[in-house]
Amino acid sequence: MEDLRNYKVNVTDAMTANVLGYTISGMPPPSAGTLGLSMVDAANGDLGLHRLIEALKHMFAIRMNLGDPAFVDTHEYASDMLSPSFAKEIQQKIFDNTTFPLEWSQLRDHGTSHFCIVDVDRNAVSMTITVNYPFGGGVLSPSTGIVLNNEMGDFSSPTDISPDHLPPAPSNFIEPIKRPLSSMTPIIVTKDNQLVGVLGGSGGLNIIPAVTQVFINYFILGMEPLASVQSPRVYHRLIPNIVSYENWTVIDGDHIRAFR
Repeated sequence: MEDLRNYKVNVTDAMTANVLGYTISGMPPPSAGTLGLSMVDAANGDLGLHRLIEALKHMFAIRMNLGDPAFVDTHEYASDMLSPSFAKEIQQKIFDNTTFPLEWSQLRDHGTSHFCIVDVDRNAVSMTITVNYPFGGGVLSPSTGIVLNNEMGDFSSPTDISPDHLPPAPSNFIEPIKRPLSSMTPIIVTKDNQLVGVLGGSGGLNIIPAVTQVFINYFILGMEPLASVQSPRVYHRLIPNIVSYENWTVIDGDHIRAFR
């Protein structure tokens, strides 16, 4: 209860990343999304889909070094990932005819919603909210009517190394007042100091790959906004070493999405 009594909302400056000529502004750690998008440069070039999947694998591995900056020093990792040389280093580790074995696992999270707002004056809001799992902790406060979250599930555990949970990662171990590592990726995109896009999403570990691919579809491949969002995507969570892709099936004129 002491943690709840002492909880305060922290207002922090946005983190910016330069990606393929665009400036992305988003959440700093313990969110990993903005840093993850900085690796889009590593997917640049021919065989873009293969390079994107390999870049995602590198991103999820590096993500394990992040955590609440009030408790762990994430400055070095963040500075490295945002530097122009970092994507080039990752590119050198990606071979167009090779994939590599893996040794990390990641946590799933759910119960997330996102919305984007732009007004007539081009003021923009990109906001992600979450209770983690569906219906959070499964507890409804009788006094407020609020569904309580179970964000403790986003922490890493020293003894839990199952495929569905974070491997032991000291930077994200549980501590009083600490905030867990997050996959949330609310971003605002500008070019030449002008607003050009507002993005975000839900879906746990799928958020970062999804937002990355919508960004690529619209800003790099030149798709229309709706097509950029509806286009099938690929996902890789590092462990298991399996690529998932969206397969669209039409039933009575309705698109039904499935995973393979």
